[in-house]
Amino acid sequence: YLATNQGVVGSIPASRTNMESLQLQSCRLFHLSFSIAYVQLLRGDVSMSKAFTKETDASEDDDISLPPLPPGGKNYITPKGYAALRSELLHLIDHERPQVVEVVHWAASNGDRSENGDYLYGKKRLREIDRRIRFLTKRLEIAEVVDPDIHLGSEQVFFGACVTYEDDLGECRTVRIVGIDEADTALGQVSWVSPVARALLKARVGDTVSLPTPAGVRTLEVLAVDYSSPIN
Repeated sequence: YLATNQGVVGSIPASRTNMESLQLQSCRLFHLSFSIAYVQLLRGDVSMSKAFTKETDASEDDDISLPPLPPGGKNYITPKGYAALRSELLHLIDHERPQVVEVVHWAASNGDRSENGDYLYGKKRLREIDRRIRFLTKRLEIAEVVDPDIHLGSEQVFFGACVTYEDDLGECRTVRIVGIDEADTALGQVSWVSPVARALLKARVGDTVSLPTPAGVRTLEVLAVDYSSPIN
């Protein structure tokens, strides 16, 4: 380091070092309490207290917009979908978040934070992770797991069904009716609250149903209903 009459250039003031040390300890304590509370919740060991929920939800970034449910409706989800959300939540809590906290602490010790790309990106990523953690927690809290296997052999459309139908233009399509939080149109999955799913639900093989669309009402004929195929 270069000695000047201003002090030692390149050194980190003890006050700042102590402050950053306290910040890191605080982050680690937050992570520990966060992990214990959520892991216990997910494993069914305890119920999350309202005080803890309010404390973690109080954030300037807490602008989560949950997909709408029908009035009085429940957040149905398949066992595989629930397991995927749970796995993602635990990974964020136990692995990704503490890793980003360490990077942010390291970047903060490297000088001017206003021009420190690692620090700025790390803080941004930390906010994204915390937002996702809050979202997943809220969704898992209201989730109701429904196993499609209970309808094996049925020709009626219920949640979890794989439905093949033909529209009035002669086009055939196969969709899987799943939960809001797990639906992926690229995999042929549709949410149970989507217009096509709501038109198909309770119908049986051979039935025709009406599907309102912006271009007018379409007619769909149910060709097959299957519960045995694995959900993608």
